[in-house]
Amino acid sequence: MGRITGPVCRLCRRDGLKLFLKGSRCDTGKCAFERRSTPPGMVQKRRGKPTEYGIHLREKQKVKHFYGVLERQFRTYFARAERGKGNTGETLMSLLERRLDNIIHRVGFATSRAAARQMVLHGHITINGRRVDVPSYLVRAGDLIRVKNRTKSLQLVHAAMSSHRREVPDFLSRSDAGVPEVRVDRLPSADDVSIPVQANLIIELCSK
Repeated sequence: MGRITGPVCRLCRRDGLKLFLKGSRCDTGKCAFERRSTPPGMVQKRRGKPTEYGIHLREKQKVKHFYGVLERQFRTYFARAERGKGNTGETLMSLLERRLDNIIHRVGFATSRAAARQMVLHGHITINGRRVDVPSYLVRAGDLIRVKNRTKSLQLVHAAMSSHRREVPDFLSRSDAGVPEVRVDRLPSADDVSIPVQANLIIELCSK
């Protein structure tokens, strides 16, 4: 996951979509996108009609910002999707959804993908009983993702879950009894993607 060091609210305004980059703050009235959803920049009236290339590029940038991946990482995912079977766009989005940091965020163990990335890096998460500290790890069907049974780890997850109740996607099953855990019932499909995206525009751009 790429680290964003600048003002992230500008990214939401540029992409014209709330990307939930600030966690629970994005669900409050303090959200900058809710207060001012126009693109960043002082001169708005001089902006011309976006070109075809600009529309394609904006779609790709939106997905990169949402999942927090850099250009090199994104190209790696695209190359893997292109080599795979089936629709390239659907395969690409499925790969991004399978990232461990995305899974941790979607089940509510972390308030944002950046927080989920940090949680994984600090060793608070295990998969099938083994510690995994790679945020880009791609989960597989049948994997059991569990929070480490230690005070610090449990405090982080319980604080995130209490601040915002997130709806668990259909391809995952979460258990809150005792130590929080989630099972990957199946690989995510196009219907499970958590962002409105025209994947065909991204494929057309990256295929050039």
